[in-house]
Amino acid sequence: MLEFVPMPLIDDFLLKYNVGQVLLLAFVLSVVAAIPLGSRKVLSLNAITFGLLFVVVPSSLAPLHYKFLGIALLVVAPVLYVTARK
Repeated sequence: MLEFVPMPLIDDFLLKYNVGQVLLLAFVLSVVAAIPLGSRKVLSLNAITFGLLFVVVPSSLAPLHYKFLGIALLVVAPVLYVTARK
C-alpha cells in the first residue's frame, strides 16, 4: 500500500533555508497581519519581540546580519512605542 507522507516534502523544502530567513518571513507576515489593526503600539511590540528573537538565536543557526537586524529593531521599536498614541 502506497501512502502519501507530506513530511519528507516539507523537510526537503525547509532544508534550503536557515532560521534567520524563517524568522524574517514570520516577522514580515506578522507585520502585514498587524497593519489592519491600525495600532503603532502593536507593530512596535511585534518589532521588539522579533528583535529579541533575532538577537537570541545562536549564530550557528542564523548568519550574523540577522543579529544586526535584531539590534536595530531593539533600538527603533521602543522609540516607536513611546511615540505612538494608540
